[in-house]
Amino acid sequence: MILAPLMWSTAGVLTRQIQSAGAFEMAFWRSSFAAAFVFCALLFLRDRRPWEALRAAGTAGLVSGAMWAIMFTCFIVALTLTTVANVLVVSSLGPLCTALLAFFMLRDPIPRRSWAAIVAASVGMGAMFGAGLSASDPRHIAGLALALTIPIAGAINIVVLRKSAAHLDLMPAVMLGALISAVVTLPFALPWSASARDLLILGALGVFQLGLPCMLLVLVSRTLTAPEIALLALLEVVLGPLWAWLGAGEVPAGTTLLGGAIVLAALAGNEAAALAERKHV
Repeated sequence: MILAPLMWSTAGVLTRQIQSAGAFEMAFWRSSFAAAFVFCALLFLRDRRPWEALRAAGTAGLVSGAMWAIMFTCFIVALTLTTVANVLVVSSLGPLCTALLAFFMLRDPIPRRSWAAIVAASVGMGAMFGAGLSASDPRHIAGLALALTIPIAGAINIVVLRKSAAHLDLMPAVMLGALISAVVTLPFALPWSASARDLLILGALGVFQLGLPCMLLVLVSRTLTAPEIALLALLEVVLGPLWAWLGAGEVPAGTTLLGGAIVLAALAGNEAAALAERKHV
């Protein structure tokens, strides 16, 4: 699960290298490459036709695929309507939404350590991006509303994955989500303007920043609890500014570093406490 947000967090630094493709075109190509990668991976790993695997996933696969599509698409669209800070702070509501939904739908108990980690991580996220929050323009309000769908869709997806992990393989849902995202963004992506270099970068994004880490999340949903998955996913937001600093020269503010340290400490403390609990069981 640590590897997944590690790969997700490379989106910012890689998209900074794009020369001519617009936001919707980037979303289209990224999702298209991700769908192709997951299709080939299922062909190799499952030794059966991916479409049969998708049919076998049933209703849970359709719901999970729809949630993936919402997350893949809404993040890019929200960024065109409001600031990065707004999108990231709203997205950080994911652990809280996931913990509450898992409690009501799965009856998963929420340990005190997880509540403490959620609160501490929220404080850290506020410190990282609070200064950039803005809602003065109607476009910002629309962007915030759209960004709110990301943690909600993520929470629903994680709960569906956890509930179905024991008897269903929902990796094909990642392929479905990428396909839906590609279809939705295609009309807005035309006419295409991506260079050959852009396509190479977008291919890397589709495989290593989208397809592979999402498949890893499906895999770990069989063992980790829903709140743990959502908390560890926050590493993406912490590591993103770090890669932008190292790879694109975007020096983070002191509050960003402080907030990131708080989030990391909250995640590390939660996992250390969880490990200690398992050793005593």
